[in-house]
Amino acid sequence: MNTILPTLQLEPSPQSWQQALQDLIKKPSELAELLNLSPEQLSQEAAEQFEVRVTRHFASLMEPGNPNDPLLLQVLPGIAETIKAEGYSSEPLMESDQFNPRPGVIHKYKGRLLLMASNQCAINCRYCFRRHFPYQDHHLGRKQWLEAVDYIAQDHSLSEVILSGGDPLSQSDKQLSWLAEQLKDIPHIKRLRIHSRLPVVLPSRVDEKLLSWLNSEHLQTSMVLHINHPQEISTELRHACKRLKDADVRLFNQSVLLKGINDNSGILAELSEALFESHIQPYYLHQLDKVQGAAHFQVEDEDARRLYYELRAELPGYLVPLLTQEIPGKAAKTPIV
Repeated sequence: MNTILPTLQLEPSPQSWQQALQDLIKKPSELAELLNLSPEQLSQEAAEQFEVRVTRHFASLMEPGNPNDPLLLQVLPGIAETIKAEGYSSEPLMESDQFNPRPGVIHKYKGRLLLMASNQCAINCRYCFRRHFPYQDHHLGRKQWLEAVDYIAQDHSLSEVILSGGDPLSQSDKQLSWLAEQLKDIPHIKRLRIHSRLPVVLPSRVDEKLLSWLNSEHLQTSMVLHINHPQEISTELRHACKRLKDADVRLFNQSVLLKGINDNSGILAELSEALFESHIQPYYLHQLDKVQGAAHFQVEDEDARRLYYELRAELPGYLVPLLTQEIPGKAAKTPIV
């Protein structure tokens, strides 16, 4: 059963999504003050290593005064981030080292590649595997995008392009629709996939302009959201997902298994149920990518498998996400069970 939590009024007046992106919470002290937290819970050193970025909508879904709120823990800079952990690195997936044939292009798997349509996000998740990524080397203008499109056009093994980043939906609709126009003229490209957390942390991003170009898109279009906990599924997100579904966008979700946040089969089952009710198909449950600064979120593989089998016993198969891990150099993501 969903628990009704008191929410903060952090969006005092209607804003466009562009205005909301200019009004992010970036100071750890402001986050603490808004949520009635003790400043001792914050680490300024961690915030300097990886900037705090939180939308006011996402903060409004947190429980005031609760230092263990599952949404807060995803964005709160803590002292644990500053402790060097053995086996963790700044480049856990070796994307910029091995799979970066052009600026803004990450090509790891057969048949599909990732195009970095933006170098920023609306929210900085503390466990992000790209928290150390050299985004300054991937700040693309149209010239660089056209070079990337040319790379895609020359590789006839490709059938799908994934827009990622950063978060691609932090780009303007004008830029995104222009990029989609370039891709639709490539005969072997059949599908467009958008990986985004913006509809979750800023549902107003799903507006008429976005829906308009998605509706006119000639490629089969899907959107993969990133939701880790049922508390993230707001009324506004449900409405946004309904509009995306009506625009013929297929919706999937990938979660990261996070210690102290969602490493509980009851929470994961509630999440899958809430996703499906919101027209979102549970897709992946990722083991943590071992990025330096995120070791305190790690769930051991044995515990992850136990949670997976508990989910299988509780839910129909189509609501059970695949428990998987990304291993550099492998031909696909690797199932853990």
